[in-house]
Amino acid sequence: MLRLRTAQSFRQNAASNLKIRLNSIRLASVAAQYYPNEPTKPELVTETIPGPKSQQLNEELGRKFDNRATYFVADYVNSLGNYISDADGNKLLDVYCQISSIALGYNNPALIKAAKSDEMTYALIDRPALACFPSTDYKEILDEGILAAAPPGMDRVWTSLSGSDANETAYKAAFMYQHAKLRGSMDFTGDELTSVMDNKAPGASQMSILSFEKGFHGRLFGSLSTTRSKAIHKLDIPAFPWPQAPFPKLKYPLEEFEEENHLEEKRCLEEFEAIIEKDHHTPPHGIAAIIVEPVQAEGGDNHATSFFFQGLRDITLKHDILMIVDEVQTGVGASGKLWAHEHWNLTTPPDMVTFSKKFQAAGFYYSNPDLQPKQAYRQFNTWCGDPSKAIIAKTIYKEIVKHDLVNKTAEVGDYLFQNLKQLAAKYPLNFRNLRGENFGTFIAWDCNDVGARNETLLKCRAKGVNIGGCGDIAIRLRPTLTFEKKHADILVQVLEDVAKEV
Repeated sequence: MLRLRTAQSFRQNAASNLKIRLNSIRLASVAAQYYPNEPTKPELVTETIPGPKSQQLNEELGRKFDNRATYFVADYVNSLGNYISDADGNKLLDVYCQISSIALGYNNPALIKAAKSDEMTYALIDRPALACFPSTDYKEILDEGILAAAPPGMDRVWTSLSGSDANETAYKAAFMYQHAKLRGSMDFTGDELTSVMDNKAPGASQMSILSFEKGFHGRLFGSLSTTRSKAIHKLDIPAFPWPQAPFPKLKYPLEEFEEENHLEEKRCLEEFEAIIEKDHHTPPHGIAAIIVEPVQAEGGDNHATSFFFQGLRDITLKHDILMIVDEVQTGVGASGKLWAHEHWNLTTPPDMVTFSKKFQAAGFYYSNPDLQPKQAYRQFNTWCGDPSKAIIAKTIYKEIVKHDLVNKTAEVGDYLFQNLKQLAAKYPLNFRNLRGENFGTFIAWDCNDVGARNETLLKCRAKGVNIGGCGDIAIRLRPTLTFEKKHADILVQVLEDVAKEV
């Protein structure tokens, strides 16, 4: 009996130890697994950033290429994990990450493996013209990656070349969809076929895409007409006379201004519907679709609550207008959800969701087959996306799932926000309107003025943190999904050191 109890005890202890080991593996630092040689802190070797070599290289490049927006010249070979290296050998903790575009960190081993695969080789050197000559494995590539990651309620995708292109092709889908409904079973008329060649109605649509004040949706012609963030983006470029609606201007902390913010969002919803009902609701004119960001990133990281977005969805359904959610910057995990609009708990999914940046690929998701035009060659270009980028997106998604990176990002975001909240209490002029609570690492705040914001960015860089701004006075965080508490501690310390100086 004693031997039996001892054997049972041994098995129980072994099972317990195995469970502990498995838990420790699951909870182990993903960054450490990927990047055992990642720097433990910023490493600075020059007195200034950019340093002399970076400045020289940038000057030489500037003779051939417009590089006036350059922060510094990067050495990607020696960048690793959450640290970007510059040409002089400085290694900076990167919480800007190619303007929100690095999901897993620099030189991620899983992505390197994918890049060296035969699958990637043929995708690169034979570059399929996907609409006419798709590869034998393209459906599989999409099914295992981009489509596996599709937002709830969506099972189709159109792939494109960039975030701007994703939005533009979504606009095209919206216009063709709405006009197809107006025609019913009729074919194109002779007048339509003739007038469109002169860029005139009825062949050229008189419908519009509604966007929101301070929104940013790209820099191509259609997407630029819906961009409202800064005048410099739009000056001298012909634009469509498309409507814009107000986006809520919330007060922070949210819990202290709940009633005021609710009234502000209600006002914006009422004005939004009034715009639709007054001037833009009668065919052949009318609003084909609206486009909205879950967070207005380039416009200043402006947030709204679920109430506002739920209201937008209700109104679009009421007026038979399509809803496009621009997740180019918010998508793929940074918000603590794979797709930021999942925070809204919509009863009906959006009609289209655009993506790019952290997925390294681009396109839009949808579910309604009627958003695919009935005739071929209408939603079309030579490449229709890039299978090599879709392979990268597939690898990124699989690594996100493997390491539970969305939930980990939510956890580290909560940790970081609480630390920043303490800084905001100590330095209220440096950390105004702190926002992004319970929204992963998609966190931002305002500085006292534009001068203080720009000085903060430069001083952070000088202390080894690469960080970005947006809007007029905002600072935004855009770290990788492998950004962890140890990185957050470094960031917070640098921000406090800078706050003492600005």
